[in-house]
Amino acid sequence: MTDRALAVVRAGALTTVQDRGRPGHAHLGVPRSGALDAPAAALVNRLVGNPPGAAVLETTLTGCALRPRCAVTVAVGGAPCPVTVDGRPVPWGAPVGVPAGALVDVGAAGSGVRSYVAVSGGILVEPVLGSRSTDLLSGLGPPPLANGMVLPLGRPRGPHARVDVAPQPAPPAELVLRVTPGSRADWFTPEAVRAFTTRAYRVSPASNRIGLRVDGPALERARLGELPSEGAVLGAVQVPPDGRPVVFLADHPTTGGYPVIAVVRTADLPAAAQAAPGTPVRFVAVRRR
Repeated sequence: MTDRALAVVRAGALTTVQDRGRPGHAHLGVPRSGALDAPAAALVNRLVGNPPGAAVLETTLTGCALRPRCAVTVAVGGAPCPVTVDGRPVPWGAPVGVPAGALVDVGAAGSGVRSYVAVSGGILVEPVLGSRSTDLLSGLGPPPLANGMVLPLGRPRGPHARVDVAPQPAPPAELVLRVTPGSRADWFTPEAVRAFTTRAYRVSPASNRIGLRVDGPALERARLGELPSEGAVLGAVQVPPDGRPVVFLADHPTTGGYPVIAVVRTADLPAAAQAAPGTPVRFVAVRRR
């Protein structure tokens, strides 16, 4: 019987299993989680013949190295990076046949932050609340990859895509996030609200899967009291006491006590997943739909 599994040779800085996440459990205090760059994850799944919700690997900056124990098709997308099989360069953004025992090395991101690795059959770790995603905040799902870990693989569902290279958006040179007013915008001075949507920020190195942190002008409050914890949504822009906005991403807490000045359009969040530290950020006010 074929051993359908994937051995982790080099885990990289942070590599996790991700799928579409576990929406619908916020009332239990469980974040949505899932791939931060969902379109990139769906594309690499399509390239290897998986359904769009199959579990993939999400790497962070330094990539990873894997050794399949059976013949598989692999595709890497998201942040552009070099990919080799047993030391031989192979295309990024395309399906690649990998024989059993060969070493697939996903290199460091040349630009952007997160690369996605799909393997035919998908990563078949045990689901929790309907998802195989690693949630770094709650600890649900499989732990981040470690050297020597072995991941089970599912059976291939269909043929891989017949393309040479699939086009993908480049990581942003400038991150533009469209925002609508948040539930506590009135907790900030008019000058702070104006600065939020007119001044320039930069992505902070402290950003992670929980939130995109930015460096730039501190936003002054009009009200200095404390809020009781209230529900928080994906894309909420919360402002902690230091005045620097934080955009909630997939592993965000489901409640929070800091005021929310705005909410980012969901369609803009995949680009936020690929914005490297130092990337300029602009918040642009748009009308509610």
